[in-house]
Amino acid sequence: MEQMWSSCNPQTEEDLLECIALGKSLSRLSQPTILTLLAANDKPMHGYIIVQQAAQTPMFGGKKPDATGIYRALKRMEQSGYVTSRWETPEEGSAKRLFELTDAGRKCLRRWIDALACYKITIEELRVSASTALGIEVPPTPVCAHSNAENLVIEVGPTTSL
Repeated sequence: MEQMWSSCNPQTEEDLLECIALGKSLSRLSQPTILTLLAANDKPMHGYIIVQQAAQTPMFGGKKPDATGIYRALKRMEQSGYVTSRWETPEEGSAKRLFELTDAGRKCLRRWIDALACYKITIEELRVSASTALGIEVPPTPVCAHSNAENLVIEVGPTTSL
């Protein structure tokens, strides 16, 4: 039987080259990652700090994200009204941009919570379909090094949990 990846992300450039379309990350998910970081803080955050903290999230798994991509995402989110920004200009040192979550950003993050649940279901259905197309059993789900899925409680309704 063909060897499967043991973790959710390509570990080497060779792994990535096996199917380059996989990419190194799911860039669309940088938005909920950034919104989550901003929601978890009770004060505005410098873009640099967002980049540093994003590296520690499940989305980036300890790898520093492309700062330019994070700043582009922040700019798009500001244009959409999900974040606001202002310049902090200290008497000493360089000016830094501070980002803060808006009420529209909180609503957007709430919608992401549901969308991510749907993505999870859709992705598993795709795994089953792809395995069937190859004529193999569905391989075990790879273990993500950053995952704490065994401790995860998913609330399905107001008082129901899985």
